[in-house]
Amino acid sequence: MKLREPAVFQVDVAKGELAGAVNRYVKTLADLEGLYEDESAFLTLKGQLGAAVVYEVTDFKPSTDPGDMIVGVTRMRPGKVGREFFLTRGHIHANANRPEIYYGEKGRGVMLLESPKGEIRTVDIGARTLCYVPPFWIHRSVNVGADDLVMTFAYPADSGQDYAIIEEAGGMRSRVVDDGAGGWRLADNARYRGRPAARVERLSADAISPNQGDPR
Repeated sequence: MKLREPAVFQVDVAKGELAGAVNRYVKTLADLEGLYEDESAFLTLKGQLGAAVVYEVTDFKPSTDPGDMIVGVTRMRPGKVGREFFLTRGHIHANANRPEIYYGEKGRGVMLLESPKGEIRTVDIGARTLCYVPPFWIHRSVNVGADDLVMTFAYPADSGQDYAIIEEAGGMRSRVVDDGAGGWRLADNARYRGRPAARVERLSADAISPNQGDPR
C-alpha cells in the first residue's frame, strides 16, 4: 500500500477560496439560465452583469477512491433575480448514499434540501455554522445576505454530482425569495413537476440497502 502525504490548505475568507487549490469551478449568471422564476428579470440582470462570476468553487481532490475525501471552498456573491436570491445549481450525489458537510465562514446563507419524494428542509448557515447534508438529499446553497457567502465543504471523493435530478423535475419544489422585511421565505415553484416513480423507487431502494455503485 502506498500512502499519500498529508496536506494542509488555508481558507482565505476574504477572497472566498481555498488558497493553493489547483481546481476552480466558476459559474456566471448566464450559466444559470433556466433556474430562476422571473425570466425577464434574469435577462435584464444578465445584460448588466456580463461575464461577472456569481459563484465559484476551489477544491482539493486527492483521488476518487471510496475512502478518500474532497475538500474545498464555495464563494457566492450577493444578489437577486427578481425576488429570488442568488443560488447554486444544486445536485444529489451520483452515489446518493454519500453525505456532505458545509461550514459557514462568512455571510448569510440557506441550504435548501429536498428528498427524492419532494419533502423540503432548510438550514440557516452563518459564520461558524456547520451544516450536515445527509445521504439521499438533493441540496443547493442560497445567498440570502448582503455580503459574499463563503463556505468550506467536505464530501467523500467518490460521491459525484447528479444535476439532472433537479432539471428533470422542473427545479426544486421550493424557491428561496425575499420576504420584504430583510429576510427570506419559501415560495412554491410553479414549474415543479416532481420525479418519475421509478426514479424515486430506485433511490429509496438504495437508501434501504446502500451500495457502492451509481444509483442512476
